[in-house]
Amino acid sequence: MGHVYASVKFANPRDIEEGRREKMVEERALVDTGATFTTVPRSLAKKLALPIMGKVTVRTASGEEALDQSYAYTEASGKSTVAPMLVSDKMDKTLLGVFTLEALGLTVDISTGKLKEAEILLL
Repeated sequence: MGHVYASVKFANPRDIEEGRREKMVEERALVDTGATFTTVPRSLAKKLALPIMGKVTVRTASGEEALDQSYAYTEASGKSTVAPMLVSDKMDKTLLGVFTLEALGLTVDISTGKLKEAEILLL
């Protein structure tokens, strides 16, 4: 099994509300079904002027780390949502986590290595 990457567009939700879609930034994100949150580099959060809402402590492969919490308008595979995310000073790549995948109604198709529409359950 290999890595799954997806083309994802991010924006400050305020820019979308005000019709400034040209401020969206497209990233090649690693789809990480083991990560709860989408995590973006600090440089992307600054470029989009994402609001910082607080901090959360997360467990990573290298130990615990406190990351800033934010949220962003997110588009992938023709779907869009506003999703919570974390901002990292150490990472230089974007991880697309499970909260965002669920909010977008997407899942990984392991036979193709691409995102596909998920069945949404309300049980």
